Amino acid sequence: MKEYGKNIQGLVDYVCGIEDREKRTASAYTIIDIIKQLNPTLKQENDQKLWDDIYIMSDFKLDVDGPFPMPEKELLGKKPLPIGYPRGEVRFKHYGRNIEKLIEKAIEIEDDEEQEAAIIYIGQLMRSFHSTWNRDNFDDGIIIDDIKTLSRGKLHIDLEKVKENALFESNTRRDFKVPTHEERGGKSNKRGNNRRRNGGHNKKRRN
Repeated sequence: MKEYGKNIQGLVDYVCGIEDREKRTASAYTIIDIIKQLNPTLKQENDQKLWDDIYIMSDFKLDVDGPFPMPEKELLGKKPLPIGYPRGEVRFKHYGRNIEKLIEKAIEIEDDEEQEAAIIYIGQLMRSFHSTWNRDNFDDGIIIDDIKTLSRGKLHIDLEKVKENALFESNTRRDFKVPTHEERGGKSNKRGNNRRRNGGHNKKRRN
């Protein structure tokens, strides 16, 4: 291992030849200390990495009572597992998959006001993405229709309310954080009765 140099490699080779196990183990600890002294930046390293390195430098022949087990030789040079990428078609590519994830989280919110804040936040993001993709043909109604489509009709906000209050404008942007289950705990489901009367949609709220 070039980062340690020939002298450390020579010490490792020498220690492997020591017959007495206790002396061999003590010498291995000394090598770890020497490595840390010669390379001050390695003092912050996990000791297990340094022990793994001298095991590798010994070609896995260093038999000592170290603080960590010898790594498996088969793992050396093994290719990492492929990274799993999300599968499935993105419905609206100009919005991206993250918008779909935000909408899924917004659907789970039970409190009306929190859910509306989430819809407004998502609408602002979608407006900025949409205006970049198509500046000439744009209307807040398009964003609301797309939200309905992506949420399978589970999210709704009044178009006139959005236009009158410029809710999707960036200058009205408010911070939104998807609440955790614990943060939502204890809150009543204000939409429960409305859903049954309206087939899953909220009543329009008055300004």
